[in-house]
Amino acid sequence: MNTHVSPRRGNELLRADRAYRSGGGLAWLLARAPAGVFHRMLDRIDAGLALGTIEGHLPDGGIRILGGRGKGPVAIVHLHHWAALVRLALSGSVGWYRAWEKREWSSPDPVPLFDLFMRNGRSLGRVARARGPWRWVNGAVHAFNRNSRSGAKRNILAHYDLGNDFYHLWLDAGMNYSSALFVHPDLTLEDAQEAKVDAILDRLDLRSGGRLLEIGCGWGALAERAIERHDVLYTGITLSPAQAEVAAARVAAVDLGGRSRIALCDYRDAEGPYDAIASVEMVEAVGQAYWPAYLDAIARLLRPGGRAAIQYILIDDALFDAYAAGSDFIQAYIFPGGCLLSESRFRTLAEERGLAWRDVRRFGGDYAETLRQWRERFDTVVEAGKLPAGFDERFVRLWRYYLQYCEGGFRGGGIDVAQVTLEKTV
Repeated sequence: MNTHVSPRRGNELLRADRAYRSGGGLAWLLARAPAGVFHRMLDRIDAGLALGTIEGHLPDGGIRILGGRGKGPVAIVHLHHWAALVRLALSGSVGWYRAWEKREWSSPDPVPLFDLFMRNGRSLGRVARARGPWRWVNGAVHAFNRNSRSGAKRNILAHYDLGNDFYHLWLDAGMNYSSALFVHPDLTLEDAQEAKVDAILDRLDLRSGGRLLEIGCGWGALAERAIERHDVLYTGITLSPAQAEVAAARVAAVDLGGRSRIALCDYRDAEGPYDAIASVEMVEAVGQAYWPAYLDAIARLLRPGGRAAIQYILIDDALFDAYAAGSDFIQAYIFPGGCLLSESRFRTLAEERGLAWRDVRRFGGDYAETLRQWRERFDTVVEAGKLPAGFDERFVRLWRYYLQYCEGGFRGGGIDVAQVTLEKTV
């Protein structure tokens, strides 16, 4: 009889509960306040909903309609305990997730709710953000996850080394873990991911024998395509041993001359020069404090006249300061050390380093569709009982919430995804 028990996988993400507390028992203590207190909290949410509607089913048996003044999605929320509102008030999106995990609220479809919160981000203001000591605590824990050389490696391992067997089950066949580009609405996810990779490569003016560096090579999809299309000398760098293993095998299969390689390397330690650089949704893992170092590396590694093609996720500049001052659900549970871009700030830093900012293309709606299809595939795997051993129900709920949360964010428009070409002019 085999008595081996598979270790619980995803612990590095789930352990965030030990650091991010939303009041603990205090939430339930404060939830004993008179119902009128919570209706006043709902009044503030109602006042901030310029677009869309929330149909709230309340713990006292009542139903409240919030918003309804402007066109937008309709979200249905079952508030099972007032403690959920306490957690939201104290710890923002971190507390709202913890309330959901504790089943203090539910919804037949949370995506419209996350859409509404993002769509009304400016008018809601601080209503859904951490405050008081919990804002300080959330911010302090996030600061602990800074992407120093050791911190970056730790943060990457927490997310990407969940296992190749896990990601293979619900990503496209090419293992692209970034937004697809649906240049035609009837494309399959696989075709749309290939279109995204081609769009990045098309920006780089690649020629046979040219040297291409990819910062954050993932599982090798862009590497494979670049070598096949352009016969380049490719170098891919990553901090994830799990990704590097797959990417190296894919490179070896198409680069019969053995001129290309995958390396476990921090971008700050890479050596050049290169004719072109690609980096697809890696910069979000850098953190605001390290944007200058990231752009310094690109400027140093590129030959004069060389191009870099970057795919990045940005947040509305009007929301950035409040976002960057604390820690949201994604930073707490999914991408420790991560930070979405303020495009204006990042562009200024790039131009200061002689990197001309050219040809921005935004396609946030395509990311929403990518996330919807990822979630559909993930749910199919779970329902079929094909999830690898070690992932328990709590992790499944966390991952599903993550995919829904992000989909709603892109549908709401406060976050977006874009590609840009940076050309070294000096």
